[in-house]
Amino acid sequence: ETAALRRAFRNQISIYAKINGKLGEELLAKIKSTESLEQLVDQIAGAFPFSIKKRQKMLETADLAQRAAALLSLINKETEVQKIERKIRGRVKNQMEKNHREYYLQEQARAIQRELGDDQNTELSSLKERLQKSGMTKQAREKCEQEMRKLKLMPPMSAEATVTRTYLDTVLSLPWRKRTPLSAPISRAREILDADHYGLDKVKERILEYLAVQKRVPNGKAPILCFVGPPGVGKTSLGRSIAAATGRVFGRISLGGVRDEAEIRGHRRTYVGSMPGKIISALNRAGVKNPIILLDEIDKMGYDFRGDPSSALLEVLDPEQNAEFSDHYVELDFDLSEVMFVTTANTLDIPPALMDRLEIVHLSGYTESERINIARRHLVPRQFKETGLAEAEAQFTDAGVRDIIRYYTREAGVRTLERNISKVCRKIVLETDRGRDDGGADGGAKKAAEDAPKTESKKGAAPKTEAKKSESKKTESAPKMRRVTPASLEKYLGPREYRYGVSADENKVGQATGLVWTPAGGDLLSVESCKFSGRGKIMRTGKLGQVLQESVDAAFSAVRSRCDGYQIKPEIWRENDFHIHLPEGAISKDGPSAGVAIATAVLSTVSGIPVRADVAMTGEITLRGEVLPVGGVKEKLLAAARGGVRRVILPAENEKDLIELPQEIKNKFEICLVKRADEVFRLALEKTPAAKNAPRKRADIPKVKKSAGSPPLITH
Repeated sequence: ETAALRRAFRNQISIYAKINGKLGEELLAKIKSTESLEQLVDQIAGAFPFSIKKRQKMLETADLAQRAAALLSLINKETEVQKIERKIRGRVKNQMEKNHREYYLQEQARAIQRELGDDQNTELSSLKERLQKSGMTKQAREKCEQEMRKLKLMPPMSAEATVTRTYLDTVLSLPWRKRTPLSAPISRAREILDADHYGLDKVKERILEYLAVQKRVPNGKAPILCFVGPPGVGKTSLGRSIAAATGRVFGRISLGGVRDEAEIRGHRRTYVGSMPGKIISALNRAGVKNPIILLDEIDKMGYDFRGDPSSALLEVLDPEQNAEFSDHYVELDFDLSEVMFVTTANTLDIPPALMDRLEIVHLSGYTESERINIARRHLVPRQFKETGLAEAEAQFTDAGVRDIIRYYTREAGVRTLERNISKVCRKIVLETDRGRDDGGADGGAKKAAEDAPKTESKKGAAPKTEAKKSESKKTESAPKMRRVTPASLEKYLGPREYRYGVSADENKVGQATGLVWTPAGGDLLSVESCKFSGRGKIMRTGKLGQVLQESVDAAFSAVRSRCDGYQIKPEIWRENDFHIHLPEGAISKDGPSAGVAIATAVLSTVSGIPVRADVAMTGEITLRGEVLPVGGVKEKLLAAARGGVRRVILPAENEKDLIELPQEIKNKFEICLVKRADEVFRLALEKTPAAKNAPRKRADIPKVKKSAGSPPLITH
């Protein structure tokens, strides 16, 4: 038993020594050489890390066999604990190795590179080289050097190092000194503008003025233009043409729907995923310090709790401030004074402080002849190219394009016109391909040959001659020319969508035609009025805005105050209800320019005199019957020309707006300038509702201004 216990002790000690490894070689040798079991038990009990309580218990055990058994049990437990501890240590070590392995490897690689002296290919060396070539300001250089020193001390894979590395890359990519040489001759610039856009003489003249001034003052401040006009008149494409004419790099920023101030100024680096604003990003893409940046749809910006982007643009679009523009991400002053900013908008719904910094250039809608020229020069060739149609396969006549404009479009620009031209081209391509698949240019040559009666006898049928074969091949290979004329439009575009000359209906009581301005251009507005038994109530329908509702009340008061001179009984206002309606009730309407049309319709209703259907009018009316000027005159007169109006009534103070009106529009109708509502009534109604035998004053006789080549311009 003693020998067995001694052997068991020695085996267990060997196992424990392999697991723990902390038992000394001297102790192991002593245990192996001891023959006495009692000495062996005492040596092991004193060497192992047992608690004092357990050692005391073994001392109190007098029987050697019991003491040896208790010690062996304790050694077995300690061995199991050491096994579990070793397993836990191995698991933790593996996890640490997995997390830090890449870090250790990179540190070793960097140490090896330092030992080899290969510093040129390191990241910091590359950044330093870019810093030397950037040409940035002293302040920016000091900032970048400070960030590089921080980056050198950071672990490469840390999140902060990634942020710093991205920041340095953004700052060093900015064009601090790189510029595009501007030496485009004025004649060449004019050719580029004329080739890209038809008309728009006012805008082209402004660009040429800028180029002329730039030649004399190369370091002068670039203008900040704002093109305001209806959709489809070429505002955005005009920005690209200006860049080509001036030799600058073009960049575009869409501001439609932007409602966060950080979109313009950028986000601070403390935020996760921060980035520079749209202005700095556009300069990075352009790669030069003096590009053209188009700020598209500047009137479509919004704002919310995060800020107002239009307020952030105040610094960008101010030549006195943008020389030190500071982006929140870059945190350095950058000079924007050499950037030529061009903005576009459909309306002047722009904050006053921002609009004060812009040079407003109005782009009106195109006339019919301008649309025909644009279609001939630009739209038709472009659609031929996009649809793969050859010039020998189709031809758009001027009459066909004119009918597309009149009966299939209602717009100030040319987008719908281009869509209709594209539709016609696609139909022609489909027809041509079907014809070729059927065996000929028109799909009928082969079929006609097959259906021809066979006159030759079966025995004496003569073969075709070589000339007939070549003629047949020529007929099959030659495509058929399809001419787009007014007669063929219904085949390609379907029934007519609009009527041309809508005002040429019969004269009606209580219905007047007004002229209105919309973001899509001018339009004709029908004003309807009727009366029925009641108590003097006035109803207004047609989705009218607050200003237009007040115009209805002002028009009623202006007519009612003149009822004595127009043979209108005062009781008619108390015994009847009146209803004013502006058709197309789903469309919102507002503004004061329909005042004279409403007053004319009301006077026609109460007097029973019809309103002339070929007369359209615009102007604000006051309670004293004065006609005040309105805006959007050119767009309104273009709409009158489309509607076949023969006489247009305008406020006298709008005579200055007729200077820019094309002569072809002036030739289409008679323009009457008025100052008072009485003059409107005399021109718009079939007869003047004046008192019987009332003498006509000399001042009421209209004076005619003669204008060469156009109908008379009537003033009162």
